[in-house]
Amino acid sequence: MNTTSDLKVVYFPSCINRSMGKNRFQDSDDLQLTELTHRLLLRAGFTIIYPESIDTHCCGMPFSSKGFAEANQEQSDALEKELLKASENGKYPVLYDMSPCFYHSKEEFSKTLKIVDPIEFMLDYVMPHLTVKNKKDTISVFPVCSVKKIGKIEQLLALSQLCANKVTMIDSNCCGFAGDRGFLIPELNEHGLRELKAQIPTNCTEGFSTSRTCEIGLEKMSGIDFKSIFYLIEEVTR
Repeated sequence: MNTTSDLKVVYFPSCINRSMGKNRFQDSDDLQLTELTHRLLLRAGFTIIYPESIDTHCCGMPFSSKGFAEANQEQSDALEKELLKASENGKYPVLYDMSPCFYHSKEEFSKTLKIVDPIEFMLDYVMPHLTVKNKKDTISVFPVCSVKKIGKIEQLLALSQLCANKVTMIDSNCCGFAGDRGFLIPELNEHGLRELKAQIPTNCTEGFSTSRTCEIGLEKMSGIDFKSIFYLIEEVTR
């Protein structure tokens, strides 16, 4: 990428972030994540391209995780076709706003598309075009399972440290929310995060991650505000 005028990105908002509301800690005037991401990208100088008929698309993971292989394949193939079209056959990067969705598409898609997970995109594409004006003092950050699988923990830490003076990386094998399992079997989430509160500094009131459903469980079990790291980036660079 060269000048700011050359910056173009295809933004694929995950179906979860398109459909789920804000958490209970957020102010009534806080933006939904998809709108916040749109404004953040514009402020960083990007031209945003959206796939057509976006509300009909899903990465397919909800079907795959329940064993509906055919439905997963149909959804994944349809999304890949639409993203190829929107990106002009891979000319422009495709931003995913949730790590699990990115990981699933990474496993399912061909190699023509340059799909980018939220951590890498913010660290390598967005932050160079923004200035951190008001760093947070203390935050907690949770690397979801897909972040561990794709080896992005160090990048997540680096991104977080650009935005806060003290970063606590939560250590947990899995939060136990596991897609929608946390809604159906909350005991999984409770067990997965049984040591969460003890890891959060007493003066820490905010946590960040890259998966909406995981954040719902993290918020419930920690008692502090947990949301997408995009909110953190937007706030400290505003």
